[in-house]
Amino acid sequence: MRKLKLQVQMSVDGFVGGPKGELDFMTWDWDDKIKKYVSDLTDTIGTIILGRKMTDGFVSHWTNVSTKPDDEGYAFAKIMIETPKIVFTKTLDKSDWANTTLAKGDLKTEIKKLKEQDGKDIIVYGGANFVSNLVKENLIDEYYLFINPAAIGKGLTIFGGIDNSINFNLEKSIEFECGVVVNQYGVK
Repeated sequence: MRKLKLQVQMSVDGFVGGPKGELDFMTWDWDDKIKKYVSDLTDTIGTIILGRKMTDGFVSHWTNVSTKPDDEGYAFAKIMIETPKIVFTKTLDKSDWANTTLAKGDLKTEIKKLKEQDGKDIIVYGGANFVSNLVKENLIDEYYLFINPAAIGKGLTIFGGIDNSINFNLEKSIEFECGVVVNQYGVK
């Protein structure tokens, strides 16, 4: 059975974006060690899932980078564009994004079907509301929390909607020179 993994950037105080989705707290002066960590994580993935609200910005960004062979993110952008993506939506009837299909059914049912398929694991990058729903339904198997060295005081969270506590096993914690610490958790 495939696992659903969450890779998310967050502030020290647990926010994944500012009140209006601002991402200016994120650290991007990544060294080769953190880039390799992300690359190794990405190598385990066969499907990307996203919420509708995040998809346009995500696909637009990586499509743009994938047209610039001299950009240091070019190779990663190609992977993001070529990897099959599933967008969870209640409002769209078709997708104009490359390698993208729409999921319109019940979240739990759709995720269960995806996990039962053969292949590499599944990763979710966001958005905040979509990930909150996955967390609330206990659908995420592994959490990769990229903790940025900043506190922002208020903003978007992925844990605000849970009804009961979730207990985790810390699998690994790695600090990087840029100040980001990645905590990898499994669910107990």
